[in-house]
Amino acid sequence: MGSTAEHPANWAFFTKHMIALLMIAADPQIRIRDMAAAIGITERAAQSIVTHLCEAGYVQRAREGRRNRYTINPDRPIQLPGRQPIPVQALLDLFAIPRQVSDMPAAAPAPV
Repeated sequence: MGSTAEHPANWAFFTKHMIALLMIAADPQIRIRDMAAAIGITERAAQSIVTHLCEAGYVQRAREGRRNRYTINPDRPIQLPGRQPIPVQALLDLFAIPRQVSDMPAAAPAPV
């Protein structure tokens, strides 16, 4: 079957890894189950993607009670074929996803 407006070709502009990274940036406490459902993959595949992102240093995972909290390393470079690497934050800025609060530098004290 060919590609039409109703039935696009079997490819996407964004990888599942990138979509997962954007979802984590938007919701640092996202559940793997919810991520998998939104991407249209199995929970096992979503867990594998998060593990890849953690092992590559793009995401850190910390246990908070019964949930995980993910923190993105905004300075970690993304390698682009034939281009200079760009920091993850540049990608998040492109999608208007603000820097996570835990990554922000402490605010300077207000003048007295």
